[in-house]
Amino acid sequence: MNERTPRRPQAFRLDDPDVVLAGDGGPVRRGAVVVTPAPVEVADEAPALPPAPPKTSRWGTLFWTGLGGLVSLGTGLAVSKLIEDLFARADWLGYAGLGFAAALALASLAILAREVFGLMRLRTLNHLRTEAASALEKDDRRLAEKVTGELLAIAESSPRLFRARTELKSHLGAIIDGADLVRLTERQLMGPLDAEATRLVSNAARRVSVVTAVSPRAAVDLIFVLLTAIGLVRQLAYLYGGRPGALGMVRLFRQVVAHLAVTGGMAAGDSLIQQVVGHGIAAKLSARLGEGVVNGLLTARLGLAAIDVTRPMPFAALPAPALTDVASGLVSRNEETQP
Repeated sequence: MNERTPRRPQAFRLDDPDVVLAGDGGPVRRGAVVVTPAPVEVADEAPALPPAPPKTSRWGTLFWTGLGGLVSLGTGLAVSKLIEDLFARADWLGYAGLGFAAALALASLAILAREVFGLMRLRTLNHLRTEAASALEKDDRRLAEKVTGELLAIAESSPRLFRARTELKSHLGAIIDGADLVRLTERQLMGPLDAEATRLVSNAARRVSVVTAVSPRAAVDLIFVLLTAIGLVRQLAYLYGGRPGALGMVRLFRQVVAHLAVTGGMAAGDSLIQQVVGHGIAAKLSARLGEGVVNGLLTARLGLAAIDVTRPMPFAALPAPALTDVASGLVSRNEETQP
């Protein structure tokens, strides 16, 4: 067997007429140096982001502003008239009314401040997700450091991320590219939260499936599914650092519904639903049990959309949870509950 003799390194100028680029279609002279360009690797596409929160129209903003102003003025006049009547009846009643009005005003300001803080936090999380995707696409080290710093500040209030924060801070001084730093941040901070979020969605889907299967009335099913969905979205928002109030929950639900519409509704073509329908399980089970399975699957799909919306980083280094991860035990769990 003949061994191939290694070629010695050569030096040449690119403007030398004897240097020919491979693949240009021209004739190659004898003794010419053929240069083969290395293949260019195309960067991966930026991870898909959930749609931006729907914006309220100007007419809608004007309507709610006018309505809120009229209600506030009417409430203020009614309270003022009530306090005047109390003073006319007895001084101590008037002072008691003033005290109650002051308590109401203080509580209203506190609730308003909490709502504003919740909306600002949700906006911050959406902005962080956009910046993280931009840092991945552009490999921007400075932007990646900004995203990591803000996520570390948000994670300071989470005891379960103490070890992850410590390990991530130890890597900040190292020479790491921007995209790699974003992926490292995702693995360290989002990994434990993703596991907990998957558990929350799976438990909610199982509860809805079991209650729907054994509940005697459709009204009870509807109320339970609605309350479970609201609680699930709120739990996921708090898990990933959001602090939504009433207005924040309305905004989150609008964004979750928009995300479901963009990603294909209720994912009727998902592998798990195909498996349920393909094996004829629905035909073997009772009607109530079939409704429980379907409602559990829809709850799981809603939970996955809520994870995409509330998570402050896109899925890049870690895989996104699938429907099979959170709803694989629905059929077996319902079979056990059937008498």
